[in-house]
Amino acid sequence: MNSPSPHLFDEVAIVGVGLIGGSIAAAVKQRGIARNIVGIGRNRERLEAAQKSGLVDIVSVDVAATGSSDLVVVCTPVDRIAADVRAIAGASRRKSIITDAGSVKGAICHDLHGGLRNNSTFIGSHPLAGSEKTGWEHAVADLFENRLCVITPCPEDDRETVQKVVHFWQALGMRTREMSPDEHDRALAITSHLPHAVAAALASMLDTETRDFAATGFRDTTRIAAGDPNIWTGIFLQNAVPVSKQIDVFIERLTRLRDLTSLQDSDGLHALLAEAREERQKLAE
Repeated sequence: MNSPSPHLFDEVAIVGVGLIGGSIAAAVKQRGIARNIVGIGRNRERLEAAQKSGLVDIVSVDVAATGSSDLVVVCTPVDRIAADVRAIAGASRRKSIITDAGSVKGAICHDLHGGLRNNSTFIGSHPLAGSEKTGWEHAVADLFENRLCVITPCPEDDRETVQKVVHFWQALGMRTREMSPDEHDRALAITSHLPHAVAAALASMLDTETRDFAATGFRDTTRIAAGDPNIWTGIFLQNAVPVSKQIDVFIERLTRLRDLTSLQDSDGLHALLAEAREERQKLAE
């Protein structure tokens, strides 16, 4: 994708300058998407370190610093996003566009729909990119390159505003797709939230007697279990119904695998493993 024209926005504010927020800032700066980048967080020392590194231009621990921003991207944990968006809208000195990077959309979008002050508008977003690492020190400008970002507007949202959010993520190098918040949550329950639940459950089985035998397969399968438990607790609780349903489906599949093994059903076991292998190979394609 060609670099966008400079200054798609005059000022972009990022609330929560961690891995995702920091990577957004890095991409915005590298691609010249905004004249100024404002970083908002709770820890002034870490914010000032990010500013000193050149990641952001202005820092503050007060969301009122977003008041003059054209676009505000909220990158805080999902159980804080709705409250943060309301605080940002209350501090706005203009008709602000607010989006987010949370991996749960239903609870947030339904909570915020039509209820913001100062004519501010919230359009939900979820860039499908990340890492088990945390902190702006691990931020990379190309984290979003050729990755998918899901945009979850409500039917009543102004299309011009939605398109500005779409253009922002595309300017970061992402592909975009629009879908409803609830459709998003059902899809992510199986492709993102269930894998973390499985990895966490598997990692929790390790003990001092078996740890030395945990080689590549175990490490690859449980890598995402290293994610921040504070963040993932919020994700599971915010998307509880779809996640619980997919855990039940997974238990059914695992039970089937157990039964075929116990029954020494070679044909049935081979068919199940072959189907799984085929679906995994499709991802590589």
